[in-house]
Amino acid sequence: MSGSPAPHVADARWDAGDLGCGDLVLELRQRLETMQPGQLLTLTARDPGARADIPAWCRMTGHALIAAQHPVYQIRRKEN
Repeated sequence: MSGSPAPHVADARWDAGDLGCGDLVLELRQRLETMQPGQLLTLTARDPGARADIPAWCRMTGHALIAAQHPVYQIRRKEN
């Protein structure tokens, strides 16, 4: 058995490609709004700024960053 935790099963996946911060977080917000509270989104974001942008955005919006290993991020939609 490896030392890394198993990934959480995602309710939705989104490959954002190279989208930069502004477009990335706008689209991310829209996608999470369509999900039920507590559901998990697996996001692939290749923009180098995502390393800082995604955790900061989650802190500001209240969504939970479950896992972050650039370029893959797992975000749990906040409860209402």
